[in-house]
Amino acid sequence: MKEEKLTIGQFSDLVGLSTYTLRYYESEELIIPKRDDNNRRFYTQDDVKWLGFLLHLKGTGMTMSEIKTYVQLRAQGDSTNRKRQKLLEEVKKRALDQIAETKRNLEVISHKIDWYDKKENAVINEDESFENYLEKMKDNNKGEA
Repeated sequence: MKEEKLTIGQFSDLVGLSTYTLRYYESEELIIPKRDDNNRRFYTQDDVKWLGFLLHLKGTGMTMSEIKTYVQLRAQGDSTNRKRQKLLEEVKKRALDQIAETKRNLEVISHKIDWYDKKENAVINEDESFENYLEKMKDNNKGEA
């Protein structure tokens, strides 16, 4: 079965990235298009899958430098599996730490929204500060633990 050859425009539409971004990724050797007999670049479904994985890496907060390192290690073959795994474990830990921090920040914002609601509905005193309200929330959460 002959593989479908995608132009950069078709590839761009399929993956949702601009041709400019794709060319940048090429210049950074993150993706390497094949060339036809006329030396025009083309992409395949394997490239779509690979770029999808790269976008997952990017989505975790992996830096461009780390992505390049990962791609270089991958190009060296299975002998680098352990190094790639270690890099992914470091990125995963950092992403999980970021998620935990975001959850803590969202909790404060949620309390602020509740504080506004309760002030608006006269559930708490008009002069109660957000700082005092937060302390009460912390004390209430300690009692639930």
